[in-house]
Amino acid sequence: MSTLLIRHATLLVTMTGEEIPNGALFARDGWVERVGLTTEFDEDAIDADDVVDLSGHVVMPGLINTHHHLYQSLTRVVPAAQDAPLFDWLRTLYPMWGRMTPDHVRTATTLGLAELALSGCTTAFDHQYLWPNGSLLDDQIAGAEPVGIRFHVSRGSMSLGESDGGLPPDEVVENEDVIIEDSQRVVETFHDPERGAMTRVALAPCSPFSVTADLMAQTAELGRQLGVGLHTHLAETADENQYCLERYGKRPVAFAHDVDWLGDDVWHAHAVHIDHDEVGLLGETGTGIAHCPTSNMRLASGIPPILDAIDHGVPVGIGVDGSASNDSSHLIGEVRQALLLNRLAVAPGVLGQEERSQMSARDALRLATVGGARVLGRDDIGTLAPGMAADLIAIDLDRIGYSGSHDPLAALVMCAPVTVDHSWVHGRRVVADGMLVGVDPSTVIAEHRRLAALLDSP
Repeated sequence: MSTLLIRHATLLVTMTGEEIPNGALFARDGWVERVGLTTEFDEDAIDADDVVDLSGHVVMPGLINTHHHLYQSLTRVVPAAQDAPLFDWLRTLYPMWGRMTPDHVRTATTLGLAELALSGCTTAFDHQYLWPNGSLLDDQIAGAEPVGIRFHVSRGSMSLGESDGGLPPDEVVENEDVIIEDSQRVVETFHDPERGAMTRVALAPCSPFSVTADLMAQTAELGRQLGVGLHTHLAETADENQYCLERYGKRPVAFAHDVDWLGDDVWHAHAVHIDHDEVGLLGETGTGIAHCPTSNMRLASGIPPILDAIDHGVPVGIGVDGSASNDSSHLIGEVRQALLLNRLAVAPGVLGQEERSQMSARDALRLATVGGARVLGRDDIGTLAPGMAADLIAIDLDRIGYSGSHDPLAALVMCAPVTVDHSWVHGRRVVADGMLVGVDPSTVIAEHRRLAALLDSP
């Protein structure tokens, strides 16, 4: 067994309520055994295979990303999509995405997860919902391996093309029997339900405007038979609400209820355009939300009622969303955006809600740790406590941008976002001294740029 000892952290934050100055942590074989004061560890002569002095650093649980589209890093800031709302944005990008190959999927996965890891992410969920030119979920698994963070991958899907009243062009949708068959295959091949799992699989039809109600219902039934999570986009824009009213005669949350897409094994991306009663229904059923503030601002989708959701006990995590609607995958930056957007939400007249207290920096970090773990259905990550996985990040406070800070933990959120100096996943190094351990960035960037250029024209 390998052991890890962290010593002299300026502040060790457990996210269980403890903030320990001069903190220490001991982990064995990837699991935390003890946290406390470095002086107490010294008194007990605690030693380890790997001893790391983190004087001047904040140490905290690794951050959890609950919604992403890694392949979209190949289509950042496409000119025709820069100023478009969601539906027009999608219509612009669908043809480019339809030209992807397995090489595109593998390389985009590696680069996107590397970008996330440098921003403090130790567990990432991805939602890929089109699989052109022979690409498979297997390609994502291969692309993720060298980065070394926990990967919740999804077998996403689109089956409702333009000719049948959906939004995507017919050439990027799949046959529903093929989708169901492959969904079962990838779960049986890759999903690990055990505590400490590095890879898990969810089933994730794209959205109410790109799959049929029948596929949603079949996927929910299959997911529950196999014991995996269910994920989709829901109520992201006013256009989507109108689409559901016209096609199904009801709003998106009611549609989700009808096709068995509410429950503590379900989380929806965005949930921007939901009302107070719908928030209550999500809370009653334990249905989660992946809150993606930058994407919601970037596409002018709106401000979701996240504070109301939290009040109703809805599981809420943070998602950076795809790198074509965010154009960045910086998870600490996304935590900051969540803080700022939800403070704007309580401004008089913005959401029409009663006056309430502002979201704090610690509240925002809680969404990206404890909240993210709850959304993904995990009881082994999100906090640093005995029996939990040794997933942790460390950030050096000796930076110009932090100078003068009177609260080192709040500084991580309220000052300019930075990359992490160190991170461990299950006690194994992922980032050391600001550099990725398992990936050569220059090699990945060069290949990623080459492949992105191939998507510009048929």
